[in-house]
Amino acid sequence: MSDVSVVICGYTEDRWDRIVGAVASLRCQTVPPQEIIFVSDHNPALLERAEQHLDADIIVANTGTRGLSDARNTGVKMAKGSKIAFLDDDAEAAPNWIEHLSRWCEQPDVIGAGSRVDPVWANKKPNWFPEEFYWTVGCSYVGMPTSSAQVRNPFGGAMCVSREIFDRVGGFRVGIGRVDNMLAGCEETELCIRANERWPQKSFIYEPEAVIMHYLPKNREKLSYFLRRCFHEGRSKALLSKVVDHRAALQAETSYVLRVLPRGALRNVIHSITNFEMSGLLRSGTIVLGLGTVGLGYVVGLRNAFLIQRPPKNNSQDTIINEEQAGHDTL
Repeated sequence: MSDVSVVICGYTEDRWDRIVGAVASLRCQTVPPQEIIFVSDHNPALLERAEQHLDADIIVANTGTRGLSDARNTGVKMAKGSKIAFLDDDAEAAPNWIEHLSRWCEQPDVIGAGSRVDPVWANKKPNWFPEEFYWTVGCSYVGMPTSSAQVRNPFGGAMCVSREIFDRVGGFRVGIGRVDNMLAGCEETELCIRANERWPQKSFIYEPEAVIMHYLPKNREKLSYFLRRCFHEGRSKALLSKVVDHRAALQAETSYVLRVLPRGALRNVIHSITNFEMSGLLRSGTIVLGLGTVGLGYVVGLRNAFLIQRPPKNNSQDTIINEEQAGHDTL
């Protein structure tokens, strides 16, 4: 048995079968976790069902603000392990997932490690969907390392980190990240940036040999979902750039925009020309559309942040909204 506590957070009974599958995948690990913790995010019915039927070691309700950030923080408070892993409630871990990630976390110059996330489509991947934008469905995308490499941050629902992070720099920031089915994000990015500032000599590692399978509902095969996700990612990045160093917030994204996306668009155009079919052109068009939508979300996010930071016209303390609260309201 390892000294890894695994936290799974859920907010809806609609994912019950997936939650059961996530827990079952952890029971089949080559290196078993010390404990499995399930956190119900302000859903009493889900909490009661989990208490009665879920094979988790600890089952608790989110004691903080509704949303993924404080749900994870609640799990961290309950955890006993020196390393804490997070698995999405709609994912299943490969049998050696904990083994790979915990091995990295035992290295003195590593403070956390994340795994590859492979999509399991409800039907099939749409022919217009570019793999460069797999991040919109929470999966590893073209442009990520193909072998073990240092990264700014792993995926939040597929990572294992040292408990020392939470002891020294605090938990996931409330006001950033998902609340129910709202499509905001970046809570793990902000946490990892804080950790990197605290320990500049240490790093996070992306390990593609460790894998989780992410089960995608049918709505994630729709262009409307894709565009909403892109827009909210832009807004989240704008908020992130206001609470951490701007360069750290956008360093990885700059390389992605300047290198990965142009190559992807060109590759798909060439694919269409050489294979005499339209899907490559559709994917190239989606890359341009997705990038533009992210940019629009970023501009809107910056505008909202500017309006929030402007001093109120009167001195009433009731009109003053702190940045975290505003982010929670608008994301």
